[in-house]
Amino acid sequence: LLPLGGLAFIYSGGYNVAATDGHSGLVQWALETTKERSIRVRGDEVPEPPPFESALVVAGFDGFRDMCVQCHGAPGVDPGVNGQGLNPEPPELGEEAHEFSDAELFWITKHGVKFTGMPAFGPTHADRDLWAVVAFIRELEEMTPEEYGIRVAEREAQLEAQGSTGGHSHAPGTPEHEH
Repeated sequence: LLPLGGLAFIYSGGYNVAATDGHSGLVQWALETTKERSIRVRGDEVPEPPPFESALVVAGFDGFRDMCVQCHGAPGVDPGVNGQGLNPEPPELGEEAHEFSDAELFWITKHGVKFTGMPAFGPTHADRDLWAVVAFIRELEEMTPEEYGIRVAEREAQLEAQGSTGGHSHAPGTPEHEH
C-alpha cells in the first residue's frame, strides 16, 4: 500500500520542485544526509593529493575563479546570477569547506553532486587541476576579502603583462564584480 501511495503522490504533481520553493524538513534531511554519507564513503576511495605547494595553490586560484566563484562566491564577492538562483544554496567555501576532508572536496569537485547544481569537473579537468582547486580552497578558509581582492588584482596584472586576460577580465571574482 505504501509503494502505491508513493506512486500516486509522485504522479499527482503535488510536490513543488520549483527552485524558488524550499524542500520540506523531511525531504531536506533525507537529501542532505544521503549527500553527506555518500561523499564520506567515496572520499575514502580518493588517492593521496599532491603536496599543496605554492605553484599548485596559484593554479588553484585560477581554477577557483573559472569554476567556483560564479556559484559559491568568494571573500568579498557575491555569487553570480546562476549561483543566486540555486536551491539548495551553494555553500560559501571559505566558511564551510572545513566540514570536508581534502579527499572529500576533491571527490565533490571531480564528480559533482546530483540535485544540487554542483557540476562534475572530472570529465573536463585533470586530477592535478582539481587538486589545485582544493589546495586554494584550503587557503580560502583563512582569507579576508581584502586578501582575496589583492590576489585578484595581482593575477589580473600578471595576465595583462602577458597580453592576455585569460577570460577573467569580466568574470565573477574580478574587482569589477566585488560588492
